[in-house]
Amino acid sequence: MTELPSRRLLLVHAHPDDESINNGATMAAYAAEGAHVTLVTCTLGERGEVIPPALAHLSGTTLGEYRLGELTAAMRALGVDDFRLLGGPGRYRDSGMMGLPDNDDPDCFWQADVDEAAGHLLEVIREVRPQVLVTYDENGGYGHPDHIQAHRVAMRAAELAAGAGCPVAKVYWNRVPRTVGEQAFARLAAALPQLPFTKAAALDDVPGVVDDERITTVVDGTAHSAAKTAAMAAHATQIEVSGEYFVLSNDLAQPVFTTEYYELARGERSEMGVPPADLWGRAATPETDLFAGIEDA
Repeated sequence: MTELPSRRLLLVHAHPDDESINNGATMAAYAAEGAHVTLVTCTLGERGEVIPPALAHLSGTTLGEYRLGELTAAMRALGVDDFRLLGGPGRYRDSGMMGLPDNDDPDCFWQADVDEAAGHLLEVIREVRPQVLVTYDENGGYGHPDHIQAHRVAMRAAELAAGAGCPVAKVYWNRVPRTVGEQAFARLAAALPQLPFTKAAALDDVPGVVDDERITTVVDGTAHSAAKTAAMAAHATQIEVSGEYFVLSNDLAQPVFTTEYYELARGERSEMGVPPADLWGRAATPETDLFAGIEDA
């Protein structure tokens, strides 16, 4: 195997499109800097709701296959070459929204044995040896069963990796600070009359919104905003993008965040690379680099 770069980032997501919405700017930024970025997607999103009428015939396996093509295009836009499906294509299926009969499908990700699924992820960790892992919080950001399961699997794999001699130095959860979200939605309200969308989502509809004090790390990806929006647009079955805003199948507009926010869940927070306090407006300023404090491997 070719020697990997000294900085290695692993992201664990539930479905194709989650990575671009949550971390597209971060992925593009680190890929452009020469870091090795690995994405593991746990399902193909076979139960996703399709937006374009011309693609409404897609469902189940055919939709999953189509979404894999969308994921491939999105990764091309972000400059990421290493993207994989947990356990291989078709190993785990989309579980649908919480509380639906789909959750009982024995092949769906929600029904997966966590240790077995974490073992598949451990194989990737052994190969890539990432110093940083990014995933969701314990609620999966907004309560989707596949997101919750992705969190459980990622955290368990990090535990297993520590015992297997390939520890992950830092584990982060995707976040949006409340004040940043409030400001972004205020701008959305002003822009809405000029957008092709008729109604805005509420801030509480955005996954991972927390009080500002929980944010430990901020990645400024504004230089890669075009890459992020291109990646999101590549997921055309799930996302419609218009400038700085987008909608999902609920047709409720949301802002595209090109500065992305994280909470350090495991590992040591570093003061290296921390910006001046007035950039954040409080004394305890966040890191600006997911790899802050990690020596090159």
